[in-house]
Amino acid sequence: MNIFERLLSLWVFLCIVAGIALGQWCPEVFQAIGHLEVAHVNLPVGLLIWVMIIPMLMKVDFSALGQVRQHVKGIGVTLFVNWLVKPFSMAFLGWLFIRTVFAPWLPADQLDSYIAGLILLAAAPCTAMVFVWSRLTHGDPLFTLSQVALNDSIMVVAFAPLVAFLLGLSAITVPWDTLLTSVVLYIVIPVAVAQWWRKALLMRSQEHFDRTIARIGPWSISALLATLVLLFAFQGEAILAQPLVIALLAVPILIQVIFNSALAYGLNRALGEKHNIACPSALIGASNFFELAVAAAISLFGFHSGAALATVVGVLIEVPVMLLVVAVVNRSKGWYERG
Repeated sequence: MNIFERLLSLWVFLCIVAGIALGQWCPEVFQAIGHLEVAHVNLPVGLLIWVMIIPMLMKVDFSALGQVRQHVKGIGVTLFVNWLVKPFSMAFLGWLFIRTVFAPWLPADQLDSYIAGLILLAAAPCTAMVFVWSRLTHGDPLFTLSQVALNDSIMVVAFAPLVAFLLGLSAITVPWDTLLTSVVLYIVIPVAVAQWWRKALLMRSQEHFDRTIARIGPWSISALLATLVLLFAFQGEAILAQPLVIALLAVPILIQVIFNSALAYGLNRALGEKHNIACPSALIGASNFFELAVAAAISLFGFHSGAALATVVGVLIEVPVMLLVVAVVNRSKGWYERG
């Protein structure tokens, strides 16, 4: 990881401070930005999100799906944790902590919105950063690529119905037209554009593709940070009124990361998979495609929503928590292989 990636949490914190300050100093500017909408899609944010997501999706080679059959047990664990455990466990943790344990300290009118944001975060498996986490654990690169390609393929068709189902379980009204629009705008179109661009670059040469990826890589994080400045400019009043909210929202996210990574790691060990397969399998189940979650939360519930704030808390804690998981799986390699 370069210095920019390692210090992502610091940049996110600085964007929080900058966004809140700018929102207080010049609220009319951000109100004008908030009104730049077409069909409930904010145009500046939509553009930033495309810049965020497309460079990441260019790294995904869908031809790697042919590698899936080589590690059926590891892929099985990945799919089980990502699609049958993670979203449902987060819905439960959201209900437990947001609607029950922490309810007295949170604004009552935002409880459902916070839970919706947590569900959106959990329903989007990690795409790009898992390549970084896998590399740090010496994970099998072909397995990492194949599980990302498979997850992204499933996400195109499963994200909307899964989110709608879990929001329904939480008694949250599902705006189906906005949800489907978000899936098309932030999954289908970016995947199509990224794969077309990927093929065009590879037709020239692998070296040209690698140089382009290295050049546009910083676009994703820069666009994410710019989006966070906008988001916190709108969220500033609520955060200043109740600064404890961010810490409380972090609790279910932290528990989910620890639970899902431990579950996937343990299942791979029980099934006899190699350590360099178990590591990326555990890491993709613990991390999130937070760029998509932020985009969907803003589209579905708006800048001012608790859902948008909850997804940003996921961004804030992603890097330090995932580096902790990386350290644990690296140091436990001897224990794992003795099994």
